[in-house]
Amino acid sequence: MLRFALRRVLWTIPTLFVVVTLTFLLMRSIGGSPLRHGPFLGLSRVAWVKYGDWQPQSIEANIKRKYGLDRPWYDQYADYLKGVATLDLGPSLTFRNRTVNDLVREQAPVTLELGGLACLWALLIGVPVGVLCAVRAGSAFDTGARVVSSLGVAAPAFLVGTMLIYLVSLRAGLLPTSGWGESWTQMLLPSLTLALLPMAWIVRLLRGSMLETLSADYVQAAAAKGLRRQRVVLVHVLRNAALPVLTAAAPLLGFLITGSFIVEEVFAIPGIGRYYIAAAGARDYPVLLGLTVVLTIVIVFANLVVDLVHAALDPRVRDATV
Repeated sequence: MLRFALRRVLWTIPTLFVVVTLTFLLMRSIGGSPLRHGPFLGLSRVAWVKYGDWQPQSIEANIKRKYGLDRPWYDQYADYLKGVATLDLGPSLTFRNRTVNDLVREQAPVTLELGGLACLWALLIGVPVGVLCAVRAGSAFDTGARVVSSLGVAAPAFLVGTMLIYLVSLRAGLLPTSGWGESWTQMLLPSLTLALLPMAWIVRLLRGSMLETLSADYVQAAAAKGLRRQRVVLVHVLRNAALPVLTAAAPLLGFLITGSFIVEEVFAIPGIGRYYIAAAGARDYPVLLGLTVVLTIVIVFANLVVDLVHAALDPRVRDATV
């Protein structure tokens, strides 16, 4: 197990290096400049505001020299690798008097709260529904749940969020349309919107895995011994059928992170996603690179944890890769 864990940890290093390198080269290839003449829209702490003033070329040249943008690309790349290694992601070129580290420190908790609540909703609703669909296969409940889960997988987050705002907030007047953190009512619609796809995947994966496990010999033997149906399902079936769901946890976390960009934009939530989108429009390379690195580290770490937990629960996984 220790050898397996060490190999997985070592693999994260080249993965992060490739992501940093590709992101840097992509930012260089898309063109544009955060110091281009003329005003542009950026995101302040509370809303979209206009940044940038008309300035002569001499001032722009001085700013480029200050941030090292006049140096060759390979020097900028080496400096950025050094900054990532020392956890110094550099200054923002458009969000005045703020560094990328400041943005991560101040906005990351909001995105983490949104993703955490969405994950909680997905588990609290997806697991019981998946279990009921498996033990009542072919029933009306099973059919209805499968239809809803198929719609949940297919429906994009911006459409679901817009419909919830219109139906629940505007027509029914039950919940706020935007914002975050002031009350629990502001968190309900965004977290449910983000949780819809993971919830649907959990239902589908758990249902299929449980149906396969229910027909296993050891489950039928446990039932033949006279064990209660509830104990057979929860102890013998669910415990083993949950492994595919655990394997899909890391990709679903990746969706929670990328999906939060859309949800934050729809519900005007001041998280990392909104700043990422604003930085992309303003060609703020340090912010784009820094946030990409941070989000990549989160996803890679989540994959690492899932691999280790999966290997601990199922020895066949680590034995097959030794």
